Amino acid sequence: MGWPVLRQFLGGDPLGRSSSVVSRKTTEITPRTTTADRAVQSVCPYCAVGCGQKVFVSDEKVVQIEGDPESPISRGRLCPKGSASEQLVNSDTRQTTVLYRAPRAKDWQEMDLETATEMVVDRFLESRRNKWQDVDEHGRHLGRTMGIASLGGATLDNEENYLIKKLFTAAGAIQIENQARI
Repeated sequence: MGWPVLRQFLGGDPLGRSSSVVSRKTTEITPRTTTADRAVQSVCPYCAVGCGQKVFVSDEKVVQIEGDPESPISRGRLCPKGSASEQLVNSDTRQTTVLYRAPRAKDWQEMDLETATEMVVDRFLESRRNKWQDVDEHGRHLGRTMGIASLGGATLDNEENYLIKKLFTAAGAIQIENQARI
């Protein structure tokens, strides 16, 4: 019986909720999760909720990302953005190199990560040094810089935000805010 309606009524499945609605093609398909070499637990990168994800890897390539049923936060559920995060990882348009555009330049140029990191560190320290305030107009000790500010993102967890807050406070910054609080 090839036609689904015939299978439904003649096969003892009048409501069409069992094997009568399953096609041959559907039975031949194997889920990507069964062919994966391993599953790795992760956290969705999109917002501050921190939904658990199971990342299925085959031949060192991400083949599927699903909600982690063991996560006490999301209990196996993901929003549409979290469900599509496999596309974020495997997209052909994903940027995998550091790009730099010099001031007033029209084009971007590739730069190695070490050079880019050194450039950021140099600019951070120069800004700190140039805007350092040791004392105020009354001679009171300030020990701060007005040349550095931090706006943290809500996708970071508490531990990461704590370390960033400590780093910027130790550098003398006082303008420290977080998206989660705004």
